[in-house]
Amino acid sequence: MTSARDTTAAEANSVKQCCANLYESDFARLLLGDSFHPGGLALTERLVEILQLSAGDRVLDVACGKGTTAVFLSQRFGCEVIGIDYSDANVHEASKQAAKRELASRICFRQGDAERLPATNGTMTAVFCECSFCTFPSKSDAAHEFARVLVPGGKVGISDLTRTGVLPSELEEMLAWAACLGDVQPVESYCAYLTASGMRVDCIEHHNDALLNMVDEVRKKLLGAELLVGLQKLSIPGADFASAKRIANAAMAAIQDGKLAYVLIGATKVT
Repeated sequence: MTSARDTTAAEANSVKQCCANLYESDFARLLLGDSFHPGGLALTERLVEILQLSAGDRVLDVACGKGTTAVFLSQRFGCEVIGIDYSDANVHEASKQAAKRELASRICFRQGDAERLPATNGTMTAVFCECSFCTFPSKSDAAHEFARVLVPGGKVGISDLTRTGVLPSELEEMLAWAACLGDVQPVESYCAYLTASGMRVDCIEHHNDALLNMVDEVRKKLLGAELLVGLQKLSIPGADFASAKRIANAAMAAIQDGKLAYVLIGATKVT
């Protein structure tokens, strides 16, 4: 199975770097907070429940960002966590956060690519991937990497955006220049990638309210940030408020029309 969007190696690397740059930016942190995904740590905890994780589980957090989920998994549930992110800056910041909380013995962070994970075969009991699977140029490669690093019976938890039909043109344009929504696909496509890699999909939960709330909060923060920048009370170099507001409004309309949604997916390695 191939991605809905064919890419050359150079294009794929450009998409990955674009996503990394976006999510390490101060503008993204201002709009999205620390968790960078709908529902925040409440939905992270729900994903833990779906996967039935407990103390001592070895979790690979793919596209870990600045380490918020990894720290939560270690502090709250006693998991051993390896966080992987394409951004060196995110890995550095995440490592600082783990050290600050005296969790360095249970958490480590590495720069790496979801399609070529820097982890040994059959060593992880779970893989987490929050709001990032849609951005991977080769979802098939990523899914096979998830399966490769898992022990037999290991679990995969994905939370991500899904689409039904054609998204508004504003969102299609965003995919081209920022990959913020990445190659969003129907939930059935995500499940097919997992199944093809030797996993069984056990659970699909829809959490569109969390997505609506997040987009609504982003729209409010955009207005506030634009006002503060105009009053010279805040500096956000490179922020394009007009485009950001247009995209946020289009996203809200797409959610309300049932074209854009948010799901949690739990799967088990069976082969």
